Amino acid sequence: MRPDGVPLSKKALKKQQKEAEKAAKKALHKKPNEGEKEEQEQEDLSKGHYGVLPLNQSQERIQRRLYKVSELVPGIAGQKVWVRGRLHTCRSKGKQCFFVIRQQKWTIQVMAAQSEVVSKQMIKFISGITAESIIDVEGVVQTVSQKIQSCTQQDVELHAHQVWVVSAAEPRLPLLIEDASRPEGEGELATVNQDTRLDNRVLDLRTLTSQSIFRLEAGVCRLFRDYLTSKGFVEIHTPKIISAASEGGANVFEVTYFKSKAYMAQSPQLYKQMAVCAEFDKVFTVGSVFRAEDSNTHRHLTEFIGLDLEMAFNYHYHEVLEVIGDMFVNIFKGLQEQYAEEISLVNKQFPAEPFKFLEPSLILNYKDGVEMLKQAGIEMGDEEDLSTPNEKLLGRLVKAKYDTDFFILDKFPLAVRPFYTMPDPQNPKWSNSYDMFMRGEEILSGAQRVHDPEFLIKRAQVHKIDLDKIKGYIDSFRYGAPPHAGGGIGLERVTMLYLGLDNIRKTSLFPRDPKRLTP
Repeated sequence: MRPDGVPLSKKALKKQQKEAEKAAKKALHKKPNEGEKEEQEQEDLSKGHYGVLPLNQSQERIQRRLYKVSELVPGIAGQKVWVRGRLHTCRSKGKQCFFVIRQQKWTIQVMAAQSEVVSKQMIKFISGITAESIIDVEGVVQTVSQKIQSCTQQDVELHAHQVWVVSAAEPRLPLLIEDASRPEGEGELATVNQDTRLDNRVLDLRTLTSQSIFRLEAGVCRLFRDYLTSKGFVEIHTPKIISAASEGGANVFEVTYFKSKAYMAQSPQLYKQMAVCAEFDKVFTVGSVFRAEDSNTHRHLTEFIGLDLEMAFNYHYHEVLEVIGDMFVNIFKGLQEQYAEEISLVNKQFPAEPFKFLEPSLILNYKDGVEMLKQAGIEMGDEEDLSTPNEKLLGRLVKAKYDTDFFILDKFPLAVRPFYTMPDPQNPKWSNSYDMFMRGEEILSGAQRVHDPEFLIKRAQVHKIDLDKIKGYIDSFRYGAPPHAGGGIGLERVTMLYLGLDNIRKTSLFPRDPKRLTP
């Protein structure tokens, strides 16, 4: 019957009956679903043992030890531990979930299996965590019957009891760590090109290879510092904004300095010398060097880290040359002994011949080097500077003859060296200067410096340098300057060549070149 009291038609009755039946069916279906939901909530034995943690605003300081992945070894099997790391990979199948936690270069396999402490819902949650998210895991360390070849911790795995997301990563990553870790040209599997790596450098730096490269690079820097400090050198810090081009060339970055112009330092050269004149005798510095060279090559950067040293000597600049040669031998030995694991990890992705060196270091006269090139069919003048191809060829010739990847080339032509280089006393066409090479590429340029102010003025005039702009530098030699020599080293280039890598951008944390100013 309708609201107005009029009886319903047969058609309307049938329609009402159908709607009632439909509603009843819907109610029947709904009840079991709601019941099932309640049942699922009751069965979630892991509730409160997994989930997403609230944003860390330092709300409280929990007294809990977080173990390093490297500490998870068979000796603590059976022990319950907490670990924080990145979710490297994850695969879920049925009632089990296997995932890998990564901390820098260390990895461990974690297993979550359905049990009285791990629910199906928890396994589903873990399988949905995005790769590269930071997670906290509580679990028991267990030994394994077969080595886990894909992880650094091969003899143990972690059986998870709790899993919490500390910081979630975006679902879609611009590159995958597995792809970025793969050797180029390895079958049909995806690899990542250099520009994509550099555009997403934060992710690229997470690979085991990158982690190893920059740990080894830090080792080069530390060994440099330690050796020179043990020899009585003092570490100094020099200005990077200067009034004139330090190398006397045009390849400098000009900057506005209030109402005048200034330049980014091409080297700490002048200040190292001034420090020697200031009675420090032996100094070194580690810092950024800027070169405005439009060179888009495998070994040039517009900003790099310079390892520079300068020292007073008594009678002959070879006193300095030998110290530098010994320093490199000490660095190479230190890398062999202390960074064997990092070298091995890098070689897995970028295979290279082990670096070879002699003790003491090989010293060749520049003329002899040119003669070796001529005998190999290269046409060049005795006083001509080495081109990059000739440098590389000479490196191969030296390796074949002396079995060393490191050597020193002494007595360069004066015409190809900076204004402050001391000429050879026997023949002014030559100079008391030297370069050092690794795998056929120059990694250090150095020389005895002119320490007489009047002679220095003459040399500056030959190079057409504005004397007013280097007045302070020249004046520093007017008050008694000891004979001295030194050199400048490119940190990234040393690391690249020691590891046998093909591009300096692999050894620069955030490279700067003519085409790249970000990130």
